[in-house]
This record gives sequence, structure tokens and C-alpha cells, in this order.
Amino acid sequence: MESADLTEQNIDKIAALFPNVISETKDADGNLKKAINFTLLQQILQGDLVDGDECYEFTWAGKKQSIIDGNSPLRKTLRPCPEESKDWDKTENLYIEGDNLEVLKLLQGSYLNSIKMMYFDPPYNTGNDFVYRDNFTAAKDEYEEDVGLFDENENRLFKNTESNGRFHSDWCSMMYPRLQLARNLLTDDGVIVISIDDGEVNNLIKICVEIFGEENHLATFLWKSRQTTDSRKSTNMSIDHEYIVAFTNRQSVFSLKGNDIDKGKYTNPDNDPRGSWASIDLSVQATRDQRPNQFYEIINPITGISYPANSQRVWSKSKDVVNGMIKENRIIFPDNPSGRPREKKFLSDLRSEITGFSSWLDPKDVGYTTNGTRELSSLFEQRIFDFPKSTKLLCHIINQASTEDSIILDIFSGSATTAHAVMKLNAKDGGSRKFIMVQLPETTDEKSEAYKAGYKNICEIGKERIRKAGEKVKEEAGLNGQNLDIGFRVLKLDSTNMKDVYYGAGEYSQQMLLDLESNIKNDRTDLDLLYGVLLNWGVPLALPHTNEMIGGVKVHFVNGVDLVACFADNVNETIIREIAKRKPLRVVFRDSSFANSPDKINVTEIFKTISPETTVKVI
Repeated sequence: MESADLTEQNIDKIAALFPNVISETKDADGNLKKAINFTLLQQILQGDLVDGDECYEFTWAGKKQSIIDGNSPLRKTLRPCPEESKDWDKTENLYIEGDNLEVLKLLQGSYLNSIKMMYFDPPYNTGNDFVYRDNFTAAKDEYEEDVGLFDENENRLFKNTESNGRFHSDWCSMMYPRLQLARNLLTDDGVIVISIDDGEVNNLIKICVEIFGEENHLATFLWKSRQTTDSRKSTNMSIDHEYIVAFTNRQSVFSLKGNDIDKGKYTNPDNDPRGSWASIDLSVQATRDQRPNQFYEIINPITGISYPANSQRVWSKSKDVVNGMIKENRIIFPDNPSGRPREKKFLSDLRSEITGFSSWLDPKDVGYTTNGTRELSSLFEQRIFDFPKSTKLLCHIINQASTEDSIILDIFSGSATTAHAVMKLNAKDGGSRKFIMVQLPETTDEKSEAYKAGYKNICEIGKERIRKAGEKVKEEAGLNGQNLDIGFRVLKLDSTNMKDVYYGAGEYSQQMLLDLESNIKNDRTDLDLLYGVLLNWGVPLALPHTNEMIGGVKVHFVNGVDLVACFADNVNETIIREIAKRKPLRVVFRDSSFANSPDKINVTEIFKTISPETTVKVI
């Protein structure tokens, strides 16, 4: 019941490609384990070894350890909380409480290559300590030794202020492993979209280039987020924008939807039999030296009036092409001799009715930060959260980067704007997008309006917003919202379901052995065990789940017979045979389901006879 060891999996992938670079080494306990001969791997991948200090790279104090610990396994699980959920039995949405790094590790099996779009709104590192203080960030004394904050006499060379490298190092160490793990969850045509400001945009892009590849940098969108000018700074400089950095998993298979062409400008005032058309500028900005073949005179064949190119603008097409267009009546000549000829562009000539998605996010399409604040305040009838993103922004992005049945992941959920936007978009276009929200249960300030209103942590705000917003979206959708999924399953990060054993064999007493007759913690329910098994087996956590009584014991069915689980004590052969007749893909029991080892062996034989394709597991 431990998350996957990603380092070991990566070694196996390299071994499949280059078996000759696999070596052996000893672990901390002296046991042999597989290792990689990196010198040999470098020789295979390039003719010249990168040696010495002079090579292009992006690094910071604590980077190596952040990579190692980001790949290391953990013994934790997600515990279901139906009482805090909405529409538990039928919803396909998830709300997960816990540190997002650990949650990402646990989701590696169940959602590998399954997420079409991710939206992250991480801490902007604006000067306040951010909450994600992982144990792998460089210790203060280690950092100071690495970068030389002291001279040979132990005198500090400069103050450890917010503007120095360590401030950025902490943030980079926080983001790097999360983006590493997130990439594994993206589909091949998936996209990750990250909001950020000037403080860390450069570091974020460098990290993403390293993880996703420079060729997969889709765009860095610019969003005018502030509606009014900020005059509080002594520099009189108002920072009115934010960035939204977008990377794809594989640029070759990814594309945005694009925007519909504005057909309103295509009309047919002269009843041309070729259909609607628009008047298009026939010139482009360039000089004669730059485009000599496009510097000539266009002559109206009826009036004989000549229209020459000028010093700053030449014609957009060659003379032969324009003469052909004149014969086909595709040039519009002006009534005024001082005017300029224009092209007659027909709607039927368009290769596509879709135009590109602009990297400039216009506020008229996506709103401002103030829109998000007003929207949330309206739901709660008071200001409950500072500077939430607007659903208008999120809807705009999600619509472009996802399909109507995509899974959308947000690991910095905050006030759950992403969940709200997914429900709004589904109501608008009839889609069935699903969301997975992940949020650390960070406590609210006791002086804040949220705390006074009874919301002790951010998760409580997020869950309540989804409840309120879902009902509002469904009501506004009317008949179109009848089948809208506005529910969510709450799962909370916790320690493993299994008891921890720290004693050697000689240290056990008879009473200790009796206490360990069950290897499962006493406070764990059947539902806890079921979701632990789903994670361990890599089964999606939002699949339909039903219960059935068979032979007087409860049996769990996940998505029909994808997984069948029975955690009752002393399960008899009649019950086992009835389960086997259903021919489940997977079946799981607990150790106490069987009186002894022969009974456990008998279960395997029963399934071999009745349902040989079933995989049997005992916890």
C-alpha cells in the first residue's frame, strides 16, 4: 500500500532502451539494487561528454534533492468522506484535501496519461512565506554553504533578504517536482496552463522547458488583469498584467480549438453569384528594397487611372497575380482617384472558418481580477476570499484546451474557480467535463471575514463554493441542466491504512502478536480500504460505486465488475463462488476474510475454475 517508486520505474525505462548502461550498487542496508552508469549513458547519447562548468543549464540550491524526493514513494492514502461530499454515489468530480505533491504521487497510477488539461494558480512568491515548505528544500545552512554567503572569517557577505537567490530557490524547489509529476498525468495531447506574475515567470518557463521540452512551449499569454491603475508605488509604475504560461505534452499532436471567423463582415451588396465577400487591404507595410517584385502600378482597365505603390507600403501580391484578379473581378477600384484598390475576399475562399487563438487575453473576453472578486462575493454575500480568478477567464481557457469529456485538474484549487468554470461550461455546451480539485487545508486568518463566517480553512471555502455555484448554474441552465454533474467526492490525504511495524522478531511479546492479528488500522472502514485498493491498483477514483449484500455480507462493486471488494471476516465458499460467477476483472479480500491459509489458497483455485481472467488480491 505504497505509492510507486518513480525512480525505479525510470531506471526500467532506460534499461529497456539501453540495457548496457544498467549496473548494480548497494543501498543503505547493503542490498544490491539496479543503478545507471551515467558516464556510459552520456557516451551513447552524444559524441562529446559535457564536462566542466561551462554548459547551458538552469539550477539552484536544492534542485537535485527536489528531484530525488519528488520521485520517492510515500506510505499514505486518500480517505473518502461521503458526509462532506455532494451526490457521492453518482458524481464523477473529485475534491481532494492535502499537500498537492503527495496527492500527485498517489494519483500516478489511477490517472496516468488521463488528464487533458491542468490549470495551476500557484503562490506568486510576492514576498510572503508560501505554505508549501517541503522537506526537500535546501536547509538554510546547506544553502549558505553552497552559494557562499560567508567569507573565510565567517562574516556574512550579504543579507538573506527576500530578493536573494534562496527566496527563488524555495519557490523553484516547490514547483519542480509538482510539474514533474503533473507531466505524467497529462494525455499525449494534453496542456498545462499556469498563472504567474513578473516575479517568477522567467524561472517558471525555464523549469517547464526542462520538464516538457522547449518545443512544447505553446505560448506565454498576457492578461490585463487590473482594471484600474495602481498609484501606490513610489515608482509610479502600475503593474496591470499577469502571465499565463502554457506547455503541451506533445506539440505535434496538440492544437487549440481557435476562434470562429467573424462572418458578420462578409456581405453581398452587389449580388455577386459567388456569394458573400469582404473588402480586404491589398497592400502590406514594406519598402521597395525589401519586396521589389511587389512595387508596381495597378491600373484600372476601365478608367485607366494608375495606383502606384508608395515608399512605405507595397502590394501584397505580385503584378501577375493582381492582373489575374482584375480579370476575375476580384479587385475593388475606388471611386475617388486618391483612394486605393482593395481585394474582394469571398467567404467561400476561406480554407477554414477558424482563426488562431490570440496570446493577448482581452479583458472583454476574460474579464479582470475584480470580476472574480465580485463573482465570489455575490455567491457568499460577503468578501470571503482575496483575488480569486474569474470563471470568465477559466471558461475561456478550458474551452480552448479541452474537449467536452475531458478531465480538468487544478492542484492549487483555492476558492475552486476551476470547478465553477467547468460546471458553467458544461451547462453552456452540454459537455461532460470532470474536475479534480486539490487543496492544502490551509487555515484562514482569525481576523478574516472567512474565519468569522465559520470557514476555518480554505478547503471549507472551496467545497461550499462548489455547492453554491453548482445549484446556481443548474438553476440558470433550466431544462439544459437536468443532467449536469454538480456534485463532488471529498477525499482526504492521510497515513496508510496498514499498521506500521518497527520491531525486530525478537522484540515481540505474545500480546504484541495478538494486537497485530489484523494488519489494518482499527479506525479504517471498508470504504477507506476500498479507495486504498483503487489507488494501489491504479483504478480511477470517480467510477460508479454500489454495494450489494451477498450471503449476509457487504460486497462493493466499482463500475460494475471492474473491481469487486469484500472486506468482511470469515467469508464462506458460497459467497466467494457467487462473486466469481460475476466474472469481475479484479477482486480483493482482506486477510481476515479467511480462517486460515488453506482457505486463502482455495479462493485462488475457485477463481481459476469459474473466472480464470480475474486478478485476485488479499490485503
